Amino acid sequence: MAKMIDKAAKNDLTPEEDEVLDTIFTIPNLISTIRLCMVPCFIVLLLTGYDILATVLFAVAAGTDWIDGQIARRTHTVSKLGRLLDPAVDRILMISGVVCLLAVGRLPLWIVVLVLGRDLLLLIGGAYLLKKWRIRVAVIYPGKVATTFLFVGFAALLLNWPVLAGMGVVPFSWLPGFSSGPYSWGIWFVYAGLLVGAFTTIYYVAAGVFKLSAARREMRGMLSE
Repeated sequence: MAKMIDKAAKNDLTPEEDEVLDTIFTIPNLISTIRLCMVPCFIVLLLTGYDILATVLFAVAAGTDWIDGQIARRTHTVSKLGRLLDPAVDRILMISGVVCLLAVGRLPLWIVVLVLGRDLLLLIGGAYLLKKWRIRVAVIYPGKVATTFLFVGFAALLLNWPVLAGMGVVPFSWLPGFSSGPYSWGIWFVYAGLLVGAFTTIYYVAAGVFKLSAARREMRGMLSE
């Protein structure tokens, strides 16, 4: 059965799969580890009132995501650990950011639930496809754009400056920017990230379902031979 799954999923593996290293100690992995260590530091700084320092640390941790990826690809040091560690750090950073912003009252609950729900859906779905069917849905560029928008928005909300007056077009306080209450300009980047993220989520789910259906059809064909 395992051999059939491997054969059915063969077309889902990219040429770069053969270049993935087993090495643990690489520069990209070191950068990812440093980024991970920044998370508790920025949490402590934010919760103790050091908004500027927390913002700088969060921005550096989010920005170096691009750096370690570029180094790994350009130096051909993409590793199995890195392929797990890098997105895991992104998710931890994202989760920490939204939970802390909720704790300090700068982000409405529905945005936190939406961001965490999307991450949980993609994490569970991706893990199922990869472990049981050896199917990997590649990250698309709009997905990176959505993450960038969210990180920029969260950094601005962490800074919490300047505080602007809302447009007052809706009476709901849980829609900062559109309501009349004070808000940080970063919320517009968060809204943009949520919008782009919704489209990419639909794509990832559709691509996963399509690849899973194709793998099942090929397996049934092998079983019938």
